[in-house]
Amino acid sequence: MSSVAVRDELVIGVDIGGTKVAAGLVDPGGEILCHNRNPMVPNQGPASALAAVTKAIETASAQAISTAGKHNLIRGVGICCPGPLDPTTGVIINPPNLPSWRNFPLAAEIAQIYRVRVKVDNDANAAGLAETLWGSGRGYRNVFYATIGTGIGTAIVLDGHIYHGRTGAAAEGGHMTIDYNGPRCGCGKPGCIEVLASGPAIARRARAKLTAGQPSSLLDLAAGKPENVTSEMVGEAASADDPAARDVLRETIELLSFWFGNIIDLLEPDVMIVGGGVASMLKPYFGQIQDRLPGCCVNQRCQEIPLLSARYGEDAGIAGGAALCFDEARNDTRPEPASGPAQALLGR
Repeated sequence: MSSVAVRDELVIGVDIGGTKVAAGLVDPGGEILCHNRNPMVPNQGPASALAAVTKAIETASAQAISTAGKHNLIRGVGICCPGPLDPTTGVIINPPNLPSWRNFPLAAEIAQIYRVRVKVDNDANAAGLAETLWGSGRGYRNVFYATIGTGIGTAIVLDGHIYHGRTGAAAEGGHMTIDYNGPRCGCGKPGCIEVLASGPAIARRARAKLTAGQPSSLLDLAAGKPENVTSEMVGEAASADDPAARDVLRETIELLSFWFGNIIDLLEPDVMIVGGGVASMLKPYFGQIQDRLPGCCVNQRCQEIPLLSARYGEDAGIAGGAALCFDEARNDTRPEPASGPAQALLGR
């Protein structure tokens, strides 16, 4: 079986978004030794988008020499990419914010260029695996991970392995309906937790309160224009004890409490971990969510399940990509790819 226990065996984690590509050098302990960020080119054809990715990879590879020394071997590249995608084949199927890639064999393309193993998965799955291996989920057998930001993505890690479902489309927990009379989500369903408790949803409810005439310091933060209110402003105003902002967060906490209650009744994980841009704002309220759980699920031991903040912040995608690679090497019995200069420096 392949081993990645040696400290001089490193991987490159790549985080692809609609506007940026970030890549970093990661060691077997989940430490990000260096990283870089470059623009993504989503609308100029598949070759241009691929070139943006290879530029980020090669920058990280060059950093490997100055950061870790020439003796270090780069054993693989792990990539977080918007879905839908096939995590088994590494094919990007039809991502809305990367229109250049339709049925694009990203893993095969990168492997052909660099002659190392390549693993591709969506950002939530990869980040959940990174938290399980190295972060807040370390030491737990079954982990539920949620990233709350512009949307809500989730991952299920069972016995240390990502649960993908039959076709790779499992763990879309952000699209569980909480209120079937609620607003229509971008996925087409009504009342998903994403459309009710994500960052834009928090801002939308705050704007509605201001439009209805509820007095709030949020207007000052938004330069007198309700349409300028953001979820970050709601958090800032709530910290200053603004009634409207606190009402919005109270509603968000109630929605998330029922959602987490459903997750517990369905999965009963050992731990629930929350990351993403909205997580830091919600962290002071985790205790309130756990206090509400007995009224939100039937599991009588629900409060024994910790609700924790994620270790990785904005670098979760880089750590997640690396986790995919290390996990592949840990569990793969196939022979290593043919060695060559690409394993020491991924330059063409």
